[in-house]
Amino acid sequence: MERLREEAEKAGASEEELLVEVLSERFGERLDPDTEIEMHLRLSEKELMEAEEFLRKGDLVQASEKAWGAAAQIVKAVAAREGKELRSHAELWRFVDEVARRLNDVELRRLWRTANALHQNFYENWMPPDDVKYAIEDVKEFIEKLRKLLQQ
Repeated sequence: MERLREEAEKAGASEEELLVEVLSERFGERLDPDTEIEMHLRLSEKELMEAEEFLRKGDLVQASEKAWGAAAQIVKAVAAREGKELRSHAELWRFVDEVARRLNDVELRRLWRTANALHQNFYENWMPPDDVKYAIEDVKEFIEKLRKLLQQ
């Protein structure tokens, strides 16, 4: 499990996402675009639910990482709709920059930065409880904005 976590982190993917990718390669079947979008949407929903559960339990570190994962997965869903695969943190940042620029949406940038602060908090555990709670609310807003984009 630890190796899976490490490899997923290196690949800029969730553990589930990495497993799907490995199995797809193993069986020689690439996911079709609609299935890939759906996978990222479901992973985003799952990560967000887990973030809220960890927050209720007072586990701010895990709540932070799960919320960041939810944000990253919705970005990957939008990218998949455009036929792009994002494989690193840098690619995620560049794609959010591109989408924010296209939409002329500065708020999208701020919300993405907040999600990334949660990712940093996973490693450093410096955010006070209320800040984690409010940052997760920002992640929900970020996800909602990108969900609307997917529905267009």
